[in-house]
Amino acid sequence: MEIYQLKVFLEVANCLSFTEAADALNLTQPAVSSKIKSLESELEAPLFERLGRRIELTNVGEYLLQNGPQLVDLEGQLLSEIEAIRQGKFNTLTIGCTADIANSWLPTRVYKYRQTFPEVQTKYICFDSAEKLYRSIKLGEVDIGFSGLSFSKFDEISETVVDTVNYALIVSRSHRLAQQSWLSLKDLVNQSWVLQPEDSASRIILQERLHELGLSLNDIAPIETVNTHQLISTYLLQGHYISFASDLEFQMERQAGLLCNVPLQEFALGAPLFLLMSKRLQRTLADDTAKSFVSQPALEPIKQFMTMLQTQRHLDRESMSRSLLSAPSSTKAAPSPPNSTVSLPRFQAPYFQMRSAKGRPSETLKLTIGTQNQTIQTVTAGLIIQRLGLLEHYLPREGRYSNTGYQVRWVNYSSGGPIVNGLKTKEIDIGVLGDYPLLLSAVPVNETSPAAGTRLISFVASNPDGTGNDIVVPCRSQLNSIEDLGGRTIAVPFESAAHGMLMRSLNHRQLLQQVNLTAIDTLNTRKLTKPSSQVDGYAYFAPFHEIVKHQGQFRRLHQERIDELPTFHGVVIRDDLAEQYPEIAVAYLQALLAAQHWYTTHPMATTLVSNWANMDAAIVAKTLLSTESLNADVVYHSETQPRLDWLQAHIRQLGHIKGQESIARINLGDWVQSEFLDQAIAAF
Repeated sequence: MEIYQLKVFLEVANCLSFTEAADALNLTQPAVSSKIKSLESELEAPLFERLGRRIELTNVGEYLLQNGPQLVDLEGQLLSEIEAIRQGKFNTLTIGCTADIANSWLPTRVYKYRQTFPEVQTKYICFDSAEKLYRSIKLGEVDIGFSGLSFSKFDEISETVVDTVNYALIVSRSHRLAQQSWLSLKDLVNQSWVLQPEDSASRIILQERLHELGLSLNDIAPIETVNTHQLISTYLLQGHYISFASDLEFQMERQAGLLCNVPLQEFALGAPLFLLMSKRLQRTLADDTAKSFVSQPALEPIKQFMTMLQTQRHLDRESMSRSLLSAPSSTKAAPSPPNSTVSLPRFQAPYFQMRSAKGRPSETLKLTIGTQNQTIQTVTAGLIIQRLGLLEHYLPREGRYSNTGYQVRWVNYSSGGPIVNGLKTKEIDIGVLGDYPLLLSAVPVNETSPAAGTRLISFVASNPDGTGNDIVVPCRSQLNSIEDLGGRTIAVPFESAAHGMLMRSLNHRQLLQQVNLTAIDTLNTRKLTKPSSQVDGYAYFAPFHEIVKHQGQFRRLHQERIDELPTFHGVVIRDDLAEQYPEIAVAYLQALLAAQHWYTTHPMATTLVSNWANMDAAIVAKTLLSTESLNADVVYHSETQPRLDWLQAHIRQLGHIKGQESIARINLGDWVQSEFLDQAIAAF
């Protein structure tokens, strides 16, 4: 068996087409057929079954496809190293990458490496497509490669994340969109686009993101395709086109002030940059004691360069952690950040697949998510995920989900009661709720069954001292403390966190039966500013009590601490959905973690959230801690790990109240399911 015969077979086996293999190998189809027949004759076994115009691999063909690449890799490596020995070039590091990486990201790394190891010669090979880079790594023509696309679909290629790359819209400085601080892809329909060819990394990434969102490039036509960065610059500068690129591209033009980036909300997080190598080489590097046909001196440059990159990445991550820890923090006893050891959330890189085509999904999963967009402490679990398209990005699309499509519907509510009802009637699949409605969703369906119908999979935000809820009265009111409420009427959003707080507080003081509780029909912020003659005060949850106090016609009761319990918000999912599709729960929590990271680190987060929620930015910053929270008196901090002690304390106090006895039957061991959160954290 000749190696070239094997190469021809592997090309046919990968394409399952003699015609495509012939094109790729620059041979005629009869020549390809002849090589396959000759190989089958030598092996005395057929490699393909002909089924009309289609071909399929036999068992022998499957085995050869699985193990044959190792021989091809071995040949390429041997020839490469024999040539290196012949020319005395063991101290050479050959790197493959695309032009954007070679011109921007790589030079400083190589320079630093050469300063430490001046005896090692470095060589770049630039490729204009991911497929050419893949073949070069596979054949041993380069030692290592770098790409923004994932090669994990190929068994013979290993990948390691070494950095993060950011993607954005790029326009000329004089373009009208250049003045925008933030855009959505949906804002760019009917713009004139100029993009790189279809096999370029940035275009693949744009196409994949659009596909996740149920869009395509056809939806933002017209599109001009050009094959050089210089030509794209010409289109941008002279024709006022727009384009899409990473921060590694057009650096000189941006530094000169000719072009500029405009952030896109669908690309709010960075994407990984991968170091690539053959898995055979990776195993050799990892096995310090094994006797290898590759001499150790030949491996030293690769080891040294990888060590330098890993060290730099570790330093960058430490710097990021220090910047997060130095962000404004509350003087209150905030919980320790539960995700301090988690890798920073980033977008998953799209896979590079040769000659791949996406078919229409054969199954569609419909997800309805109940959120409270103006309840600012929950925006990381709803509004931000929705606006940034994070859930669509993390939803599973491999394995059992490879033929699955999704229809995600976000339904906004003013308080938690309707969400609880929607979960019970299965009209809502995932709900974002405050502490009291969370527990209402956990109440067993009936007295004979412990099943709740939901599972608590994460917290969202917390306030240890309970000031997330408050009682406010008109400024001229004679009421000064909660003890003055006997015989009075207090309006409250029923089945909300504020309702739970009010019941607990009044019951603790033996006033619950003496106070008339009436419903607030709506929490429209425009209707919260005027006192009503029909009620004596209001019980609100954040940020609504801050809004009414901010308007100047209400004040809070003179009480150090109305409630003795912490307040919190969390995410529940219907138990049958979690049981049948656990990956959906994990994907949602990945989106939550990414949203929390974005809100905590993005300098414009509170400004954007205030626009999306139609709420004053100062209220947003004071409600949920972010980099723009300028004072220490922030009500809520982001949280994910469920606190069983807090849940149990709420159950204990509410369960003794008349009409709330069913809450005492909640089984936290069955209801709280933290393993979904653990898997989401591990996925980063």
